[in-house]
Amino acid sequence: MPLDARRRQAAGVLLPGFAGATLPDWVARRVAEGMAGVCLFGENIGTTDELRALTRGIRSARADAVIAIDEEGGDVTRLHARDGSPEPGNAVLGRLDDVALTAASARRIGHALVDAGCTLDFAPDADVNVNADNPVIGTRSFGADAALAARHTGAWVRGLQSTGIAACAKHFPGHGDTAVDSHRGLPVVDAPIEVLEARELVPFVAAIEAGVATIMTSHIVLPALDPDSPATMSRAVLTDLLRGRLGFEGVIVSDALDMAGASGEIGIPAAAVRALAAGADLLCIGTRNTDEQVAEIEDALLAAVSSGELPAERLTDAARRVRGLGATAADATIGPERIAATFDVRPEAAERLAAGGDWAVVRLETEPNMAVGHAAWGPFAAVAADPGSPAARRFASWPCVEVRATDRFRRDGAERRFLVVGRDNHRHPGSRAVIDGLRGDGCEVVAVDMGWPSEDRRYADVATFGSSRAVGGAVLGLLTGL
Repeated sequence: MPLDARRRQAAGVLLPGFAGATLPDWVARRVAEGMAGVCLFGENIGTTDELRALTRGIRSARADAVIAIDEEGGDVTRLHARDGSPEPGNAVLGRLDDVALTAASARRIGHALVDAGCTLDFAPDADVNVNADNPVIGTRSFGADAALAARHTGAWVRGLQSTGIAACAKHFPGHGDTAVDSHRGLPVVDAPIEVLEARELVPFVAAIEAGVATIMTSHIVLPALDPDSPATMSRAVLTDLLRGRLGFEGVIVSDALDMAGASGEIGIPAAAVRALAAGADLLCIGTRNTDEQVAEIEDALLAAVSSGELPAERLTDAARRVRGLGATAADATIGPERIAATFDVRPEAAERLAAGGDWAVVRLETEPNMAVGHAAWGPFAAVAADPGSPAARRFASWPCVEVRATDRFRRDGAERRFLVVGRDNHRHPGSRAVIDGLRGDGCEVVAVDMGWPSEDRRYADVATFGSSRAVGGAVLGLLTGL
């Protein structure tokens, strides 16, 4: 395989974090070149609009990029790092022991993540918290009973994934019986295999049965399975147990490799090689990574392939699985490009819009039916929701006049190019009169109908078949070319 293609595979398994609430140029460039995506943390999240702008920027670099986040609800939250999570968290949900409530909590989180532009949630925590001295799991667990944790893990996975967000059961094969934080050291769970099968593994089996998209590894040593390597770097744990015995076919994600339990003695590049060789597919690197760090990890993976330490087919398989995860997320996202593909645009209108230049905008306001009622609509709603986007700034720079059904519209004689935006234009005499009048004066007119147009299309040069804010954002791109 050519070196460039192999390097793209190496990039395609890496998921770094970065500093700040704006997308660094190096991240955008690497995502465009094939890096798997990014993991967002609290410091990356400003206002809602800023977060949406950030995730839009990542998707603009590559539509199928993975945008991951730790949003467990309860104590572990990124979306609500400043104001606290509105969800009760796993321990409370477990004590309520109502799987419908658990699924509903996960759905609410999923809808919030869809709105934010994320694609993968590193949740739920599937650990059975049997050690009250556990410094890192605790209330993140549904409880100390394996069967209870299993039924709520399954419900959480189903609830979240019903929204289109990929779930991640963690931390395989179970971090609940530890008294050491793997961020700071390397915990050991010295339980016999019979106990692990009856306790730790039960929620992960439930997650797999629920169709969980990803499972995250733990940086813990389980002597009954592998006395020499932490689970993240153990072929016995990831390949033989998780893939072989449990039959998991999704994406195996490493816990962050900058944690002491993973790289404290060997460094992140070596940890990346060992995790991938053991069976991990997507490598979480850390929180405040740099361009130089990512390059160093890529180089280590390529060197390991060259030396035979990392089989080339293992890297190929991991990159393929991650691409599938990203493609699934992209398919589930109805973004502006996919919406715009449904528009019916007359060829003459397409030519006029493609020519660029400035327009004057006529907003046709007609009385909506009772089912629709009065609500923000079209490109006007999209501009109000995200005024800082390039398309919104461009559209807002054009003069705009609002014409209601009973108004008589008279142009001031200066403008000669008009975008006339309405809904069901052919059904409203006032709307037809505006369009006919401008054309009769010899003006260049593109009529945008954001309702259900008539067949002759005289009043619908652009037919969008909807006027929601989402459709409005897509039509903004068409009208402005941005």
